[in-house]
This record gives sequence, structure tokens and C-alpha cells, in this order.
Amino acid sequence: MSKDFAVTVLLDVYGMMLTERQRETMELYYEEDLSLGEIAEITNITRQGVMNCLKKSEAHLKTLELKLGLVRKLRELEEDIAEFEKLILQSEMTNEAVMADIDDLLVEIKKKL
Repeated sequence: MSKDFAVTVLLDVYGMMLTERQRETMELYYEEDLSLGEIAEITNITRQGVMNCLKKSEAHLKTLELKLGLVRKLRELEEDIAEFEKLILQSEMTNEAVMADIDDLLVEIKKKL
């Protein structure tokens, strides 16, 4: 079973929507980088049980993304912000106070992402 970075992102966004066991298993596998055997020992379930839990959890996370699209929306927002920054840099605005306010606002928006 290969680890997929996209699943890690989904886990960050939707992890609280998993059961406690699913979330724990996913975190041990994706964030702690433990093997199936190590997770089985910690959680007192079989390696096959760990694999089944991971597959079921990944499928649930992917279904949530299909229905809610939060990760897609975050990426689109990040792209829009990058485009906005690019346009500001290309503009010929000479009012330094306004440019500083725009820069501060962009920093605040990025922090919220």
C-alpha cells in the first residue's frame, strides 16, 4: 500500500469526520509513518484489519471531498490569491500606503488558509 500525499491533505481537512479508530489508524500510518504491523500492535487489531480500516477511511475521505469539495475550493482560493498578487505586482500603483494595506490584507488572508 503506497502512501498518497493527497490523502494526507484530506485527513487534515476531514479527519474529524472519521471515527476515533479510523482517525487514529490514519494518523499513525500517514503522519507517524508507522508500518501496518506496528499499527496492528498499537491498536490490537490484525494487519489485515489495519489495511481494511485504512482503505475504508481513505474511501470515506475521498467521498467527503467529492460531496463537499473543501480541498478543491481551498486550492482554487490559493490560485486566485496568487493571481491577485501577480496583478498587484504588475500594476503601476504609486500610493505606497494603499500598496502596504493590500499587502497586509493578503498576508491575513493567507494566514486564514
